[in-house]
Amino acid sequence: MKALILALMLMFASSAVTTMFAGAAWAVQPDEVLADPALEARARELSKGLRCLVCQNESIDESHASLARDLRILLRDRLVAGDSDEEAVAFIVDRYGEFVLLQPTTGGWNWLLWAAGPLMLLAAIGTGAIYVRGRARSTTEREEGLNPTEQQRLQELLKE
Repeated sequence: MKALILALMLMFASSAVTTMFAGAAWAVQPDEVLADPALEARARELSKGLRCLVCQNESIDESHASLARDLRILLRDRLVAGDSDEEAVAFIVDRYGEFVLLQPTTGGWNWLLWAAGPLMLLAAIGTGAIYVRGRARSTTEREEGLNPTEQQRLQELLKE
């Protein structure tokens, strides 16, 4: 009985490990693979930088979605046609927009998105400094004490 349980545990563990580590390799179907190994390596490298428009958090190299398959085939067709890496990626970006890139460019209007984080940090530091400085001023004003008129009025109130 123990041997049967151990065998079942090993079977499930091996299938889980296989799925976990080889899942990305299974996304590219055998009919998509190019005959030229160098061209296939270029296609695999480029497809790792392109986003699956269905999954949105996976590259087309890892995704099993049909649109990712279409993009992989389109990329391979462009490479077979003689496009350079940049031309093939530019063709897909022109067709699907810059969202298809997993690592967006820093040119154009994207610089604002890249700079927004540090700018917000600087604004928060500035706001905090102004707040702390104003709070320190109000504390020193309170520590100065009462003027003579206020002191006399306080003494009168304490006598009553």
